[in-house]
Amino acid sequence: MKKVPFLLFFFLVSLKIMSQTDKVFNVRICNDEYQVYMHINLYQNNIIVPGQELFGETPGYFGAMRDPRKWLITSAKIEDKHTATLEITNDYGSEDLTATLIFNPKDGSYVLKQKSGSRMKIVVNRKWLKLPVELKFIVE
Repeated sequence: MKKVPFLLFFFLVSLKIMSQTDKVFNVRICNDEYQVYMHINLYQNNIIVPGQELFGETPGYFGAMRDPRKWLITSAKIEDKHTATLEITNDYGSEDLTATLIFNPKDGSYVLKQKSGSRMKIVVNRKWLKLPVELKFIVE
């Protein structure tokens, strides 16, 4: 009789873990070193960029705490459970790039790798700062 509640508990915990890994691309992630973040939902593509409502619903966006400009994800394709390909453009439409977002299930982190196109950059202390081609993010 004691086994039933014990097994039920582990069953519910495993369901919760499975549901979390099924939605790895519906998240808000950040990088503290560069003070940047991403807000994405690659499943429903229903993210409204603050201050950029004109663009409507998007798969997500990339922003910086020290810079009001945003980089918008214009399209996204989920390649597998842990990898997605993103098309990203700045809010002026003058620069764009292709990147891969990879989820690491071991530590729950994400890595954004810029593959081609313009380098992402943000303003820090009134100067442009080019971001590295590879950025590591954690869940906020």
